[in-house]
Amino acid sequence: MNFFGIGLPEMVLILVVALLVFGPKKLPEIGRSMGKALRSFQDASKEFENEFKREAEKLTEPTPQPMEAKLEEKPTLAPAENTSETEEPITATTIEKE
Repeated sequence: MNFFGIGLPEMVLILVVALLVFGPKKLPEIGRSMGKALRSFQDASKEFENEFKREAEKLTEPTPQPMEAKLEEKPTLAPAENTSETEEPITATTIEKE
């Protein structure tokens, strides 16, 4: 068994030293808190990895093609009637004449 490059004899030695330093009453509590910390670290690591994968998938998705604008022909106005037969245009001089 090799855990973090530490073999079984080294792990037993570490546990014996921890038992001597912290005592038998404190050791389960320390193990529990270390387990919770390790679990939260693993959860955060998985969440980061999943988020990274989601963003990478977004980059590989094909981008939608831009929509092409279709120009619609606007209705044209009817041609103006012949204005040559109308009265003379109103100008500043015609207003003064009245």
